[in-house]
Amino acid sequence: MVERTGGPEAAGDADGGIEALDRPLPEGVRRRVVALVAEAFGGLTVTELPPQLRQYARFTPTRRAKFAGNAMAAAVESDPVFRQRIAGRLRETQAELAEAIEGGSPPAAADPVDVAALAYVLRPTGWVKLVDAAGEEAQRANAERVGEEAERELRQLREELSEARSTARGDAERARAELEAVRKEVDGLHRKLRSALSDVKRGEAALRKVEAELEAQRAAAAAQQAVAEGEARRLRARVAEAESALEGSRRAAREGRTFEDMRVRLLLDTVLDAAQGLRRELALPPASTRPADTVDAVEPGRMTPKDIARRALSETDPALLDQLLALPQAHLVVDGYNVTKSGYPTMPLEKQRLRLLGGLAVLAAQTGAEMTCVFDGAELAAPVLLAPPRGVRVLFSKPGVTADELIRQLVRAEPPGRPVVVVSTDREVADGVAKAGARPVASALLLKRLARI
Repeated sequence: MVERTGGPEAAGDADGGIEALDRPLPEGVRRRVVALVAEAFGGLTVTELPPQLRQYARFTPTRRAKFAGNAMAAAVESDPVFRQRIAGRLRETQAELAEAIEGGSPPAAADPVDVAALAYVLRPTGWVKLVDAAGEEAQRANAERVGEEAERELRQLREELSEARSTARGDAERARAELEAVRKEVDGLHRKLRSALSDVKRGEAALRKVEAELEAQRAAAAAQQAVAEGEARRLRARVAEAESALEGSRRAAREGRTFEDMRVRLLLDTVLDAAQGLRRELALPPASTRPADTVDAVEPGRMTPKDIARRALSETDPALLDQLLALPQAHLVVDGYNVTKSGYPTMPLEKQRLRLLGGLAVLAAQTGAEMTCVFDGAELAAPVLLAPPRGVRVLFSKPGVTADELIRQLVRAEPPGRPVVVVSTDREVADGVAKAGARPVASALLLKRLARI
């Protein structure tokens, strides 16, 4: 860009150095100056910019005006070189308006704000008057705009007042109509109330009549009851006489049998005394054995969980579990989540429980053994809604108690000698129940047995 150092511009700058504003730059003119500088900003190189504005060189005009407006306005005011460079750009982009302003004859049709902003940057002779005139024009326009807005607002308020009055009249008419309707309704309710009171009086009279009739019926019933009680007393007296006569006839019959009964009883006592004397004389011991007990033979032994453990079956053979559950009064205790998380860990807990309990129900029906399935309920926020299957007892541990502790409590609750089988892969649980006399088996053994169902 070629800078112009002579001609009207230089003269204007020289004169502009003398002229100065005696009041702040009007806000509208200031915004327009910032916009003009932001537009002309892009035509300058970085070295031509003041140091404080170089960081905004790559900004768009809009962002430049937004973030560097105050800095650009201050540079135009305090940096004559920067202002002359911006003026040179404006003479190129707005040549006609700039030439007219510098010639002292701005177009009458031009926006006073644009004229004042351009004059503020170009600084021709008399630029202060142009800025003051633009400020006065802006104030006049603003006053006219405010007056128009006030007048428009006044018209709107008058229209709203007229509408509110018409609405109020309509509301008053509706209120009068509703009041008249309410009065008619109240009159109707009064008539209904008088009718209801009349009905109540008639009902009270009818009630008194019914109570009098009821009292008469009660008196008649009391008289009939007294007659019936007298007749009952006479009947009871006759029954007592009949029972006395019957007892007399029975006594006479017993007295007739007394002699024969005495002879029979005397003979029976004689035989019993003779038998007791013979037992004492022979010193016979009480009979505690039977003849079949004297026959020499081998009696069958009773099988226990330890006997089954010594048999040749593998610890992973499902037949081992069948033999254990075949013992008399066997009780199977299952560590629920230990089994489900070993067999089907990817399923949700609810489906794990349902699948295990379904298999245990079938196993209980097949073996007839007592079965208890224990789940850890220490972390549950609320009780689990579950309908236990037939033949299977379902227990959840209380808060603060683990399922392992509940299993050990169940084993300790059983009487010594009862076959108790505990299904758990947890070594601590297995060792603990084994010390209490139960037979621990692995979870895999139960899963294999349930897979055969």
